[in-house]
Amino acid sequence: MRRSDLVHLLDGIASPAAPRADLEQVVTPAEAAAELLFTALAAGDLEGRSVLDLGSGTGRLSVGAALLGAAPVVGVEIDPELLPAARRAARGAGVDVEFVEGSVAEWHRSAEVVLTNPPFGAQRAHADRPFWDAAFRLARRSVYAFALADSRTFIQRRAVAAGAHVVATRPIAWELPRIFPHHTRRRVELPVDLWAFRTESNR
Repeated sequence: MRRSDLVHLLDGIASPAAPRADLEQVVTPAEAAAELLFTALAAGDLEGRSVLDLGSGTGRLSVGAALLGAAPVVGVEIDPELLPAARRAARGAGVDVEFVEGSVAEWHRSAEVVLTNPPFGAQRAHADRPFWDAAFRLARRSVYAFALADSRTFIQRRAVAAGAHVVATRPIAWELPRIFPHHTRRRVELPVDLWAFRTESNR
């Protein structure tokens, strides 16, 4: 699949109808999702690999991973209201993804590769920590994730503590549209990094 085709398909996946600020339900931009997915694909971390998407929302990362050859793919989402949209997205794309209601902190089924766009902690301090802890705990091979740039030191320390090592980190374009009532601007550019980690040496 061409990158432009993937971006177009992911951009068509519905956003949450009534996004919750307490869960920081911000949709992963299609371009950013494609960048993460093609980074993982180039590293041999999608095709034929089991994938776990923590905080899968309406399914952009999960569906994209399945389209690029990952199998099986499981998306874990705490908000049951988002699961029907995610399942429709998978059916519409013609891929098989298991979307499950659950808390990432309590999830125990591992996968070779973990993908996540965790909360950035803007509404609730440390909201991202359960996602990072679960990602490093559950990934048998690698982790791909997004985070605000000012979280770099925290994430590096978390990775070291988990025995994971950083393969790459780089800034990525991320435009946040006005979603919640407290947003005062139509859109804003966020300083976001894309991270890749290797975890398999500890499995």
